[in-house]
Amino acid sequence: MSETQTSDSPNAPAIQSGIPEEELVRLTDDIVAALKTVYDPEIPVDIYELGLIYKVDIADDRQVAVEMTLTTPNCPAAAELPGMVEGAVASVGGVSGASVNLTFDPPWDQGRMSEEARLALNLW
Repeated sequence: MSETQTSDSPNAPAIQSGIPEEELVRLTDDIVAALKTVYDPEIPVDIYELGLIYKVDIADDRQVAVEMTLTTPNCPAAAELPGMVEGAVASVGGVSGASVNLTFDPPWDQGRMSEEARLALNLW
C-alpha cells in the first residue's frame, strides 16, 4: 500500500508501491486538489487547509483511504463531510474507489491549519 502523508517529514520511510512513481505523484496531487474543493459549511476554508485530513493511503489497486477529523465531535456537518470527501476523492481520474475513516485522535486544533487558512480566517 502506498501512503501519502499530509505533512512533509524529512524522516519519512521510503514507500514501495506497485504504482509508478510519476503516476503516484499525479494521483496524490489530484487527490489533494479534490480535497481542496470540500469546505466545512460553517468555515470559509477548505478542509485540507483547515488540517482536517490526517492521512491519505493509496493502495496498489488505487483504492484510496482517507483518515480525517472534524473541528469538533459535535460539528453540525459531521453527517455530510465524510461523504463529500469520499465523493471528491472517488471522482479523481485513476482512483478506483474511496473510503473515509473519521477519527478524533488526535483531536483537531488550530495548530493544524495552514498559513493560507490562518490568513483567510484572520487568525494571525
